[in-house]
Amino acid sequence: MKTSEPIGKAKRIFCGDCRLPFRSILLSSTFRVSPIVIRCWMLGACRAVALRRWVRRSTFFVDMTEAIFFDAVGTLFYLTKTVGDHYALVGREVGLTLDAQQLDRAFFTAWRRMPPRAAIDGPRENDDKGWWRELVDLVLDEVAPSLGELDRDNFFEVAYEHFAEAGVWELYPEVSDVLEKLQPRYELAVISNFDGRLRFILEQLGISKFFAHIFISSEIGADKPDPEIYRRALKFMNLKPDQVLYVGDDPDRDWKAAAATGLSVFELDREKNSLRDLLRIV
Repeated sequence: MKTSEPIGKAKRIFCGDCRLPFRSILLSSTFRVSPIVIRCWMLGACRAVALRRWVRRSTFFVDMTEAIFFDAVGTLFYLTKTVGDHYALVGREVGLTLDAQQLDRAFFTAWRRMPPRAAIDGPRENDDKGWWRELVDLVLDEVAPSLGELDRDNFFEVAYEHFAEAGVWELYPEVSDVLEKLQPRYELAVISNFDGRLRFILEQLGISKFFAHIFISSEIGADKPDPEIYRRALKFMNLKPDQVLYVGDDPDRDWKAAAATGLSVFELDREKNSLRDLLRIV
């Protein structure tokens, strides 16, 4: 939302979407409600009700956004096939026949079993490769328990390189256009629970040029949903929480965690909205 000229120590508030005033409400600049999901009809007659349902605002009345942080996987790009399909392909490359559906189930079971990690000072060892090896071992324990150590090593090394290859990931169709429109107006950054491969992926997809900063959990030493990853990104960019809008698709790792840090949040749910809706809000 945007404001008109100051009136004394208060500002008259207008909807940033339809430009209608909110029933002549005068509010001091110190009045905050945090966090809350904005719905314009709560404050006045607004024609843009559908848009605001996806925004969780940290600063309720005055839009101070200077930067937009994006999640990566599921927000900007996605896997071209299921994880199980990709793992089965890796298996064939190293001479193993593995069932894609079984691999898919085993992967998500293993993912849920991986314990959360406390934040540390500085980057994690070996770009988080040990974490991924532990996860892959859990998957192989389920689908190929008799597999020897050498075959496990081969599978992991090929899999690790596979997920940095061109063609494994694909941009959502609106992403490039949206980023191109946002970049002149905002400082853009990525915050992701990925590792150093993310930089190569963003470059291959042609969108790394839009981002001033890329914050990767393995490099920053904190993982979502720990609010520390957001705090470190804010500190690095010399920003306050109410100056940032966060865009992500995961209710826990993205929406709740970013809101708990004081960031405004665009709740991306690709069954209901897309990044194009973001252009109609900011």
